[in-house]
Amino acid sequence: MREMAGIVVNDLGENLSFGAEVHGLDWDTITDEAVRERLRALFVERGMIVFRDMEPSARMQVALSRIFGPLKDHPTQTTPRDDETGDEAQGVIDMHYRPSDEVAKGEGLVELDGAIVARFSPWHFDHCYNDELNYAGVLRAPINAPVGGRTGFMDGVELYRQFPQDLRDRLEGRNVIYTLDTRLSTMKYGVNFTPLTEYASTPQLLKEASTFPRAMHPAIWTRETGEKVMHFGAWMAVGLEHQEDAEGDRLLDRAAHAINRLGEGTSAYWHDWKPTDMVIWDNHRMLHAVEGCDAKYERQTLRTTIKGDYGRGYFEDGKKIGEVQREIA
Repeated sequence: MREMAGIVVNDLGENLSFGAEVHGLDWDTITDEAVRERLRALFVERGMIVFRDMEPSARMQVALSRIFGPLKDHPTQTTPRDDETGDEAQGVIDMHYRPSDEVAKGEGLVELDGAIVARFSPWHFDHCYNDELNYAGVLRAPINAPVGGRTGFMDGVELYRQFPQDLRDRLEGRNVIYTLDTRLSTMKYGVNFTPLTEYASTPQLLKEASTFPRAMHPAIWTRETGEKVMHFGAWMAVGLEHQEDAEGDRLLDRAAHAINRLGEGTSAYWHDWKPTDMVIWDNHRMLHAVEGCDAKYERQTLRTTIKGDYGRGYFEDGKKIGEVQREIA
């Protein structure tokens, strides 16, 4: 335990090489520049921070986010924004699942381990379909299901250390191709679920996606601090650059299943939400996922997006958004 200027910092878990937990951040301590500097350094070191007992407001979420950088608007127009923050905070997105009267007709449902669940998300990093990533996100859950609904965070530094050597060697120096197709029914790699329903917004999203060139991001990259990061998310991945064939697909599928397995070990932390929790994670370093919850329960999460790219992604053929018109099956 480390204490400074009214805040207390703990490691997130005894068996985890990443993550920290912070208590005591409020409207008095959040303006203390020494505290802010300490939090920024802690974030670089540990990759994610769980803030406990926070004021559960959009205003506090925005203030916390701005410690780590300016906010960035979301790249897609079809993603719902948060009404509470309005013009004060671009990029605050609202991920709200409301159960249907007929549970089986709810949006975005999958069958997982014999259960029908909502808000399931496979392991991924944000904005993979864009040439620029965001630096970080801050997430809170005003409404969570009484059972399930945890969010998983996987550290790419620890994942690289634990990853099967043969797969790691074959992914070194390779780029993965991503597209803005969030349909779970078209996911190619590491599929361990059965998709049941789409979102009502899917047709509009795919229309927007057709104007995005395909994006390239390295499966493994090296931080300025020297650590290598395994940074492959199977969701929205469509192939290996320069090897879009059966062999490339087998490699990515094996890698995705390895990530699924390691997501249950010491590469990952699964967060059980309270309304007063806020979590920030380094999007250049971490993957994240949502286990889903029983489709009869409401669930809402709000996320801010913090600007700052790692400079290693690019669009295919140097195109920009709007300069292509791709057909999406």
